[in-house]
Amino acid sequence: MKRKSLSLGVLAFICLTLGIIVSCNKTPEPAPVIPLEDFFKNPDKTSYQISPDGQYYSYKAPYESRMNIFVQKIGSDSALRITSETERDISGYFWGNNNRILFLKDTGGDENFQLYGVNIDGSNLLPLTAFEKVRTMIIDDLPDIESEVIIGLNKRNPQIFDPYRLNIENGEMTMLAENPGNIQGWMTDHDGKLRVAVALDGVNQSLLYRDKEEEPFKTLITTSFKETLSPYFFTPDNQKLYAISNIGRDKDALIIYDPQTAKETEMLYENDKYDITGASYSRKDKKLQVTSYMAHDGVRRHFFDDKLKSVFEKITSKVSNKPFGITSMNKNEDIMIVRTYNDKTPGGYYVYNVEKDELTHITDIYPWLDENNMAAMNCVTYTSRDGLTIEGYLTLPKGYTMETAKNLPVVVNPHGGPWARDSWGFNPEVQFLANRGYAVFQMNFRGSTGFGKKFWEISFKQWGKTMQDDITDGVEWLKSKGIANPEKIAIYGGSYGGYATLAGLTFTPDLYTCGVDYVGVSNLFTFLNTIPPYWKPMLDMMYEMVGDPKADSTLLASASPVFHVDKIKVPLFIAQGANDPRVNKDESDQVVAALKKQGVETQYMVKDNEGHGFHNEENRFDFYRAMEKFLGEHLKDTVKKEK
Repeated sequence: MKRKSLSLGVLAFICLTLGIIVSCNKTPEPAPVIPLEDFFKNPDKTSYQISPDGQYYSYKAPYESRMNIFVQKIGSDSALRITSETERDISGYFWGNNNRILFLKDTGGDENFQLYGVNIDGSNLLPLTAFEKVRTMIIDDLPDIESEVIIGLNKRNPQIFDPYRLNIENGEMTMLAENPGNIQGWMTDHDGKLRVAVALDGVNQSLLYRDKEEEPFKTLITTSFKETLSPYFFTPDNQKLYAISNIGRDKDALIIYDPQTAKETEMLYENDKYDITGASYSRKDKKLQVTSYMAHDGVRRHFFDDKLKSVFEKITSKVSNKPFGITSMNKNEDIMIVRTYNDKTPGGYYVYNVEKDELTHITDIYPWLDENNMAAMNCVTYTSRDGLTIEGYLTLPKGYTMETAKNLPVVVNPHGGPWARDSWGFNPEVQFLANRGYAVFQMNFRGSTGFGKKFWEISFKQWGKTMQDDITDGVEWLKSKGIANPEKIAIYGGSYGGYATLAGLTFTPDLYTCGVDYVGVSNLFTFLNTIPPYWKPMLDMMYEMVGDPKADSTLLASASPVFHVDKIKVPLFIAQGANDPRVNKDESDQVVAALKKQGVETQYMVKDNEGHGFHNEENRFDFYRAMEKFLGEHLKDTVKKEK
């Protein structure tokens, strides 16, 4: 029997080996070409939230091509649309109480968000902060005070935000404190009292505290901006702070901080590889529940609350181990909105009843996309020229594996920020490009967040330098693996990713076949001189991170692609929003004018009703159609075209 078993094992091995040999020589069966609009049209339904009493849920869905708010009683088959925005999508919203929803919107992408309130039957629509050129920030939704929220407005001074207590029924406001000019953030205790502030003076930040709302703030600690001490919420007794801090360590950790002694009293959780990025607190049970961090392959959680841990375990078994998150819950914390997802689908929404242990499917976000036709997002690592380990993601056209992918056209896609990061999950841009036959390469170059203080700091004053080298080294790694066709490599990115596109074409002109710059920085002097007014208090910090226009003028000139466009020799497509408050349209105008002057093929798309990125559906369609055509023309022979 043993010999027979061994023979079967050898036979199985031979069959597997032959299978591998055959698959290596066989062109993978591609996914069907999916219409462009299916990737970029508005979701069917999204952004679900539940009412405080758990009787209703709300969501955003299209109305005349704009995302509006709908309300539906749980168990009912019909929903009521309560907003009628037709110029711009509603940016965000939340329940103010059981009868009223608050939402934010801006004008043409200017990011001066205004707050509105509306009843769940669509009545009593009120502009609560409809002030011209004023931005609204939400400080506390005050879930235990039904008629009020605390907001911040830069109405008195466009550079700073004063906190106000706002009546959401009639719009009456009371200023809680006058910002002296250096406060960048405010925090309340569990009773809704404004007791914590974060101040920024140049490159130093301070944590301010008071025992009672009527008392003046006192400074607890002052550190360099490179050190983090970010309070999240008070302990149950309103005496100490749960905070995330990297003081005395490289990675952000969850701690308890005592304002009376101005010291960290306990380190609750840290990860040796990644920064802690969040924590949650149960208002009902008055306890810390969970903290989380972003690992290479997705979100990881550490539970402090066994009850919530049990809820996650039960839901996990019901969604076939798919990743998920709890996006909303009622005040009693026994009815929850759950969203599933993975790298091939944005997922769907469910209602979970904790007491009944029942999970009920509500909807899928993109029901028209078949997960089986999507491409897998592979987690990869490579080593930079100076020895750093860089985490990235490689999405191959469906049918290819890391072993069988050879000589493919590649779109290199550096993320924006730059002090942000790419993460594992569904990305419609990536899936669209993979569906068209491109491998898509994303990387978390130095400066990407979530990897600790040192990895962040070594990016300072390195725009176009070692940060760009990390991108270049990733491309060379793809070439060395035989995955990339060296003659068919494009680079595409938005915001800082747009800058990296221009830098790639400028400083490594022989590496790429073409580029797509989406609202990208081209001139670091212009960029630093045209920032939004509420970024001005952070300007000294930006000078240390990007460069000082006077002290570092040589560095900034050397790193600004606009001064080196004579080196660009491949086609470039640029897209820009006319109302962009972060990257002024002049950034793109400068590059286009210079390239056209020297005869380089340049396509330029400007949308007059957009800002930092295209949010209106028809503008997204225009952009991606143009990008598809542009890439097809320059990475041709190996790409698929929609019929």
